[in-house]
Amino acid sequence: MAKQSLNPQTILAPLPSALISCGDKDGTNNIITLAWVGVVNSDPPMISISIRQPRFSHPIIAETREFVANIPTVDMAEIADGCGMVSGRDLDKFSRYGLTPVQGTLKYAPYIEECPLNVECQVKQIINLGSHDLFLAEVVNIYVEEAMINEKGRYDPGDFKLLGFSGKHYLAARKIGSRMGFSKKE
Repeated sequence: MAKQSLNPQTILAPLPSALISCGDKDGTNNIITLAWVGVVNSDPPMISISIRQPRFSHPIIAETREFVANIPTVDMAEIADGCGMVSGRDLDKFSRYGLTPVQGTLKYAPYIEECPLNVECQVKQIINLGSHDLFLAEVVNIYVEEAMINEKGRYDPGDFKLLGFSGKHYLAARKIGSRMGFSKKE
């Protein structure tokens, strides 16, 4: 297999394409689309997001110290793209894209009803990395569409095609194995 060396860059894929919702103390809600989202700890469960400092959502999340990572399906790709291409300074993205904000357990950040998976988070630490700030956050609650809960009461994405991202392209993430370790022969 022939390979070529590239300069250091942010190629790591696939990544989730997440609609990060937040709300300020005056009741203004916003959504920012991020692919720089990942699991960083299991006990307590924690995820991270990275946001450039000038983005509209950055000071909102920094002040309220909460956000929701909403995972859309592939049929929401145009919405996810739109929420990432326009600023919340200019318009209400919930209204523009016909999304429903639902107040869950967080005080300020609503989750997005139309996304099948919503992960409520409280920020524990903000680390400046240069071009972006890394928000380390504890998962405090999760909402999952009932069709994604299996007979054992566990999360199972099943046939849902969750939206992924790679470089400058959206991807359809789907389950291909029956479980972790499915390739191990018993």
